Amino acid sequence: MKFSRIFVSECLEKSSFKKHVANPIFRKSFELKKAVERAEITICGLGFYDLYVNGKKITKGYLAPYISNPNHIVYYDNYEISSYLRVGENVIGVMLGDGFINSKTCIWSFNENVFNSAPKMAISVELFEDGGVREFEATDFVCKKGAYTFNCLRSGVFFDNRLYEAGWCDVDFVEENWHAPISVPRPSGKAKLCEAEPIKVTREIKPVKIYRGKLSPYVERVGVAAMIEKEGIERDPHDRENGYVFDFGENNSGIYRLKIKGERGQVVDVQCSERITPDGEVDYNNVHYYPDGYSQRDKYTLSGEGVEIFEPQFTYHGYRYLYITGITEEQATEDLVTYLVMSSDLKRTGGFTCSDETVNRILEAAGRSDISNFFYFPNDCPHREKNGWTGDASISSEHLVMTLDCERSFEEWLNNIRLAQGEDGIIPGVIPTDTFGYTWGNGPTWDSVLFNLPFYLFKYRGNTKVIRDNAHAMLRYLEYISRKRDRRGLVEYGLGDWVPVGRKNADDYEAPLGLTDSVMVVDMCRKAEVMFDAIGFNLHKDFANKLGSEMLEAVRKEYINFSTMTVKSECQSAQALSIFYGIFTESERKLATDKLVEIIERDGKFFTVGFIGLRTMFHVLANAGYADLAHYMITREEFPSYAYHINSGETTMPEAFKTTLNNKESRDSKNHHFLGDVTNWYIRCVAGIDVVAHDKVNIKPNFIEGLDFAEAYYDLPSGRVSARWERVDGGVSVTVDAPDGVLCEIELESGYWFEDTRRSYFDGSKCKKFAVKR
Repeated sequence: MKFSRIFVSECLEKSSFKKHVANPIFRKSFELKKAVERAEITICGLGFYDLYVNGKKITKGYLAPYISNPNHIVYYDNYEISSYLRVGENVIGVMLGDGFINSKTCIWSFNENVFNSAPKMAISVELFEDGGVREFEATDFVCKKGAYTFNCLRSGVFFDNRLYEAGWCDVDFVEENWHAPISVPRPSGKAKLCEAEPIKVTREIKPVKIYRGKLSPYVERVGVAAMIEKEGIERDPHDRENGYVFDFGENNSGIYRLKIKGERGQVVDVQCSERITPDGEVDYNNVHYYPDGYSQRDKYTLSGEGVEIFEPQFTYHGYRYLYITGITEEQATEDLVTYLVMSSDLKRTGGFTCSDETVNRILEAAGRSDISNFFYFPNDCPHREKNGWTGDASISSEHLVMTLDCERSFEEWLNNIRLAQGEDGIIPGVIPTDTFGYTWGNGPTWDSVLFNLPFYLFKYRGNTKVIRDNAHAMLRYLEYISRKRDRRGLVEYGLGDWVPVGRKNADDYEAPLGLTDSVMVVDMCRKAEVMFDAIGFNLHKDFANKLGSEMLEAVRKEYINFSTMTVKSECQSAQALSIFYGIFTESERKLATDKLVEIIERDGKFFTVGFIGLRTMFHVLANAGYADLAHYMITREEFPSYAYHINSGETTMPEAFKTTLNNKESRDSKNHHFLGDVTNWYIRCVAGIDVVAHDKVNIKPNFIEGLDFAEAYYDLPSGRVSARWERVDGGVSVTVDAPDGVLCEIELESGYWFEDTRRSYFDGSKCKKFAVKR
C-alpha cells in the first residue's frame, strides 16, 4: 500500500454560493496483457471521492474517505481491485465532491477555512505483475468537469443529466476535451488510513402520504443575510405554491432515489424538511444557516433519455418531508422517490423493551436520533449543522457506547480531537474545525469528550489502547484547566447546562456556570485517575488526583449549603449533577437527594433541566429508590416530557424541551441525540443491567409500577448479557443470562427478596429466580 504525496485538481477555482463550479471527474486507461497477481488503489479525495473500476462503483461507502480538517489528518482508503480488472483495456475513474475542503457558509467561519480549495485528489495505482510493480499517480490521469454543477455537504447538490457523459469511467470511451490535471500543494495533515466504519444506506422507505402542498416562507439567520449582501449572492427561490409533499412517516437522515421519465430540460426541485407547520406548510426555517435556495435543497435536470435514476452524492439531508416542484401530477406517485436512510454502518449492541408502548416508542425515537446523527462521528443534527460538537458527543457518550458498536469510530474521531487540541491544551467546541470553537462554544462540559470517550470504551469494552493513545492529551488538558482557575479555585467559562426546559435561549440556564464547569473538571479528574491507573501512568494519576481534590474542595466551599444540603440556585440540574458526580459525600447523599425530590415536587413533578440535568437526574432518583418518580416524569402526558413529544407525532429526539411542539416561531431541531440518555436509564435502572467493567455486571432492576415486564441486553466483548423481569403469580420472575467468565451480581430493590436472599451471585450462564415483596 503506497500513500501518494502528489495531489492534483481539475481547476483552481473554488465553488461558492455566488459562483458555482462543477465538480471534477478523472480517468485513467491502461492495458493488461494478462491477469495481474494483485492490484491496489490507495486514494485520498478531498473533500469526497467516488471510485470506479471499469464502470463499476467500488467506493467503500458514501462521503468517503472521512470528514476532517486536512491540515490535521489527510485520510486515505485502500482497495484491492484485481477482481475488477480484465485482460485488455481497463479504466479507473474518480469523481470528486467539495466536502469540508470547500465549505461555503459563513456560520462557524467555515467559508474562511485556511485550507479551503477546489477539490483535489492523490491516488496510487499499483499493479503487481511479472514479479514487478507498475504504478500510476494522479498526474497520469486526465480530467474535466462533471455533471454536478453545484455540490455542498451541508446545502445540497444540483445535477444536470444533460452534461453527464455515459461510460466516462468505462472502457471503449472516446476522450474528448479532457485535459491534464493541475498539480497542487499537499495539505499539511498527516496521512492516515481511515479505520472508521463507512457510511452506508441501511434501509429504504417509501412515502406514506403524497399531497399537493405549499412551502413556508424562509428567513435566513442574520449573519447569513449579511454575507449575502456583502458578497452579492443571488438567492435561488423556490416555487412555494405548486409543489407535492411526500411524507415518509419518519424523521431520518440520508438521501433519496429519484426515478423519473420526462422531457429533456425538465428540472425537478427537491426541498428536504423535517417539519410541517400547523397549517400544513412544509417548513425549513430551522435550517437557517444558508441562503434561500441552498438549505437542504437539490435540483435535478433531466436528459430526457428514458427512465432516469438519480441519487444525490457528496451530501446528505435530515428530513421526513420532501417538497417537490417541477413534476407533473402523473409523475407524483410513490414510485417517484424512495428514502435511502444512511448513517455510519454500526450494529446495535444494546436495547430495551417493556410492556409500555409509549416507553418503547420513546426509545425507538432515541435510537433513531443516535444513528441518524452518526456520520463517522456524532453530529448535532443531520439537516442544519452536521457538526461534531464535542459537548453533544460527551453527554451522549455512555448511551452511544451501550447501544452502538462505535468503538472504531470513536477511536478515529479521537485522532482528530487530539490534533485539534491547541498547544496550551485548549479544545475547540466543534471538531473538525479550522478556527471556530476555540473562543466560543467550548468549556469543560464540551471538553470532557476527551475523557468520556476513552473512559466508556475502557469501561464497557476493556479498551486500554484508547487510554494510551489519549493519555498525553488528557494530561495536557488538565494542566491547561488548572491554569484557568480563578481566585476561588474554580473555572467558569464556555457553555453550561445547555437548552434548559422552557427558556427562550439555549444558554439561559439556572445552574451556575461555575458549578457545572468545575463539577465537570472534578469528574474528568476522577475518570483520568481510573484510566491512568489502568495503564500504570502514576505521575499522571497523581496530578489528576491533586487537581480533582482541590477542585472538589472549592466547589463544596462555594456552592453547597450544608445546613440544607442544597446547591446554590436550588434548581433540579444543580442538585442532580452535584449528587451524580459525587460532590456530596456518601453520608450527605441521602439528604441531598431528598432535597432534590422536594425541588421536583415544588416544580410540579416536571423536569426543568438542561442537557446535563437530563443526563444525570433520572439516575440519581433511581439510585435513591425513586425510579417510579423518574419514570413518571419521562412518561407523563403533559409538556414537558418525552411522552408528550412522542405522542405529538415526533419520531426522533428534540434539540430542546424549550417550547411547545410545532411552534411556528421555534427554530429548534427535531433530530438531536444528546437528550437520548433515557435509553441508558431504562437499560440500567429498569431492566437493571449495570456494566461495572467489561467482565463484571451488576443486575439491579427496578420493578416500575405499571410495567408488567422489562427486558434489556448489552453485547459485551465476550458475548451478550440479558436481563428480564416480569410479574407472575403475585411476585416477579427475574432471568439473567451472561457469557461464561462474566461475574454477575443480582441485587433487588428495597422491599423485595428472592426466596432465599436479596442477592445472588453467578459466573456466566443463565440464572432464573423468583422475587417477592416482603
